Amino acid sequence: MNRKVISFIAVMTVGLVLWFIPHPTGVKLEAWRLFAIFAATIVGVILKPFPMGAVAIFALTISVFTKTLSFEEAFSGFGNDIVWLVVIAFFISRGFLASGLGQRIAYTVMSLIGKNSLGLGYGLVATDLLIAPLIPSMTARGGGVVYPLLKSLADVFTGKSHDPKMGAFLTLCAFQGTVVTSAMFLTSMAGNPLIAEFARSQGIQVTWMSWAIAAIIPGFISLTLVPYLIYRLAPPTVRKTPHAREMARDNLLKMGKMKGQEWIMLFTFFLLMVLWIAGQFWGIKATWAALGGLCILLLTGVVRWKDILEEHAAWDTFIWFSTLITLPAYLNRFGFMTWFSERVVDQVHGANWMLGFLMIILVYFYSHYLFASNVGHISAMYAPFLIVAIALGTPPELAALTLGFCSSLFGGLTHYGSGPAPIFFGAGFVPIGQWWRMGAILGFVHILIWVVCGGLWWKILGLW
Repeated sequence: MNRKVISFIAVMTVGLVLWFIPHPTGVKLEAWRLFAIFAATIVGVILKPFPMGAVAIFALTISVFTKTLSFEEAFSGFGNDIVWLVVIAFFISRGFLASGLGQRIAYTVMSLIGKNSLGLGYGLVATDLLIAPLIPSMTARGGGVVYPLLKSLADVFTGKSHDPKMGAFLTLCAFQGTVVTSAMFLTSMAGNPLIAEFARSQGIQVTWMSWAIAAIIPGFISLTLVPYLIYRLAPPTVRKTPHAREMARDNLLKMGKMKGQEWIMLFTFFLLMVLWIAGQFWGIKATWAALGGLCILLLTGVVRWKDILEEHAAWDTFIWFSTLITLPAYLNRFGFMTWFSERVVDQVHGANWMLGFLMIILVYFYSHYLFASNVGHISAMYAPFLIVAIALGTPPELAALTLGFCSSLFGGLTHYGSGPAPIFFGAGFVPIGQWWRMGAILGFVHILIWVVCGGLWWKILGLW
């Protein structure tokens, strides 16, 4: 049998075994059956007996035919605003490339820190860090700002120096950098204010400054170490680029002054930045702003409708990401996540607070494999896990902040676990096996850094 047949059998076995074994006490039958479909879908996404979009369609079809979900419920994720923000980010990135602005920015970055490929990786991370406190949507930030720059840099190297591994290295640096910066500021991820509100309901005051001070040391350690680890674990073929600066400066001279379409793209970019930063005060959501920006690019011809139709990665992502938004959402609605949280509570009840809190962190972190949204995970599990941690004797502010930081860091585990993940994965530079392997390794590294180094820093701050 070939590999695809074996993979298909494995997927079906997982689904059928979970479907027909007795469902646990406290779990509704519909919730358990949906979990069986979701588990089989994840196995299918990993083993890939069919493309991910096809696996997603199979999952939705089975959920409808078995009456686990209604048709409206199964396809509700296709109207999710985060899904559309991800898709629109693909279209806007076309404008950066088509106008030439992306190449200009890429060459400018290379002219400043382009002596080696590691410097380029740190450049992407530094770019994200500078804007992270201002843009509360990690999807808008990663997809609208960092991703086009990544694509432009990768295009320069994979196109000119024929280094297929450079794209993977830069993609992983950019994505994992976004994961870390989202954990560093109260305003760098949409779920962070929700965390502060949950904490306030338990009498814990989390401010912008208290969050930033607690995150600053482990955050900078992560941002310093992670690109280097990626450089060692997923190295680009071209490591030294001694002539990159000269090449970049020469190309900038050849490009000459900025053209009309570049100015339009730059204007649209800054308009989106303003709306993503201040839109929350004006009632403008990030997705609305992205739609407006796309309309400007279409009206001015920077992006053509043909370009949108040909953006295959965007439409493929639209299908599988919508599916992976829907299934966990209904697992939560059917009470599966509540049951799962209660089982964790039972296991840590009566334990030493340090050991018990560590168990809570690990379960909270790695249960993100069940979620396709940071905010969805926070909504389902943050409050009960915080209550349990405090009941064990964990200092309240320490518990609130640590779980808050995890609520961004776990987004790096999978290619669907956070808004920017499908965008960066959709670039096509990183195979799914490598993505999950790097996610598992770097997730463990994040836990070590934030628990050990962060724990020492928080001790100095008096949080415990």
